[in-house]
Amino acid sequence: MLSALIFDVDGTLADTELVHLEAFNAAFAQEGLDWVWDVPLYTQLLEVSGGRERIHHYWRSVNAEVQDIDGTALHAWIAHLHELKTAHYEERVRSGAVRLRPGVLELIEAARGAGLRLAIATTTSPVNIAALLRAAMGPDWQLAFEVIEDASTAPLKKPHPQVYLQTLQRLGLPAAQALAFEDSSNGLRAARAAGLPTVVTPNAFTAHHDFTGALRILPSLQGVTPDDLRAWHASACAHAQ
Repeated sequence: MLSALIFDVDGTLADTELVHLEAFNAAFAQEGLDWVWDVPLYTQLLEVSGGRERIHHYWRSVNAEVQDIDGTALHAWIAHLHELKTAHYEERVRSGAVRLRPGVLELIEAARGAGLRLAIATTTSPVNIAALLRAAMGPDWQLAFEVIEDASTAPLKKPHPQVYLQTLQRLGLPAAQALAFEDSSNGLRAARAAGLPTVVTPNAFTAHHDFTGALRILPSLQGVTPDDLRAWHASACAHAQ
């Protein structure tokens, strides 16, 4: 029986990636760097989960000849740069630059009314989650989600399944009683590694990904109902037996 829905955030609940890209570039400019990430480059960099990890990956690509002996100074600088980026992102979210994807809010409300438990499983930062969902759902947004797992509680990034395994543990449910919602290949791999049937709603940055193994691949959640989810889930469970 389907008991819970577990949502990724960036790209799944909202099309955030273009705003994240703008925030990265604003942070680079503020720090006096000559780095400018365009859409094709950022699409490639999204293969690396996590903002700090993305910066580190890019730093290594443009400083291949530099040897960082113990990494302490570099990690501190990357953390500072990521803090600047987060501040720029929050400012853009507050200004209304990001909205939930079509059908997301309606499905969340319908699922709650249908008695389904809701959770968030993301490897983005809690600050980013709060900025987005406070703007989209109001100050009491946390009341909609029984469990929230994020970068502060699950440091191993997707495609590692840690964030989903911890979410299921806190819900007290086996994977067979939940559905995950993702937008990327890394997210799908993480959810499937945790045993979760997964509905994927790709976006412009992830449409080219391999979504083999997804329960459904949809353009958005618009028009999707709890009854649809229960039927898809039942079908997946039947095929698994």
